[in-house]
Amino acid sequence: MSSAQIRHPGLTATARAALWSLFAAVLIVPAVAMQFTAEVNWGPGDFVVAAGLLGLTGLGLELAARAQMGRPARLAASGLVVLALLVVWAELAVGLFD
Repeated sequence: MSSAQIRHPGLTATARAALWSLFAAVLIVPAVAMQFTAEVNWGPGDFVVAAGLLGLTGLGLELAARAQMGRPARLAASGLVVLALLVVWAELAVGLFD
């Protein structure tokens, strides 16, 4: 079997582009919403923190997809990465644990 026939786990180029495009869209939504309503009031720090969270989540998903383990384990790892993002985002947004 040649090296071209060996399938390496990981995200396809399409999945990778979709993931990072989704994260960019998540950052664009509040920027656009701020132009139309005073209800959304993000400062530069909010965008930096959101970009950091989304960037770390993307890296975590990339690592989970490339991990040398079975598909169920990769899916579980990806789910934990997304769950961590949602818990941290909720805590920062509304003080979930206060």
